Amino acid sequence: MAAPLSLDPTQTALVLIDLMDRIIGLPVEPREGSDVLLVAETLATRFRSAGASVVLVRVERPGVPEQPPGSGLAAGLQQAGDIEIVKRTIGGFAGTGLDERLRELGVSTIVFGGIATNLGVESTARAASDLGYDLVFVEDAMAALTAAEHDASIRLNFPRLGTVATVDQVHLAAQ
Repeated sequence: MAAPLSLDPTQTALVLIDLMDRIIGLPVEPREGSDVLLVAETLATRFRSAGASVVLVRVERPGVPEQPPGSGLAAGLQQAGDIEIVKRTIGGFAGTGLDERLRELGVSTIVFGGIATNLGVESTARAASDLGYDLVFVEDAMAALTAAEHDASIRLNFPRLGTVATVDQVHLAAQ
């Protein structure tokens, strides 16, 4: 197992993508959406306890009078002090103010989780990389529609953008 990552909570944010009931309930791989949610909740608790920022990004379909059922964040995921970002594209940066919010907080490192690995997470991560953020991808806090799509992001794309880790490797340094 790789060495633990010690991250500075004053400069690090956890960004969780599309953890909404209608997406968590999709048939995803290599783990079920409910398992992704459990790991994401563990990370969020750890980040909040260390005083680090937690950002919850959810998608809304543009141009429809009403969002489909299950379009809110998973029950209990959002806690006081968390930042909610609503996106209308695949990635979490376009037209959302996410970059400005993170810069205001002094964030230079983003830790990612969510569904789907190769869509919302990867699109947001590519934009974050272009904007100069350091990136960490928590493999067991993600899933995609197929294991092959998940693995392609984890094994081919994410190592080019940042560090791939497991939930057990992500630690926030004491301040």
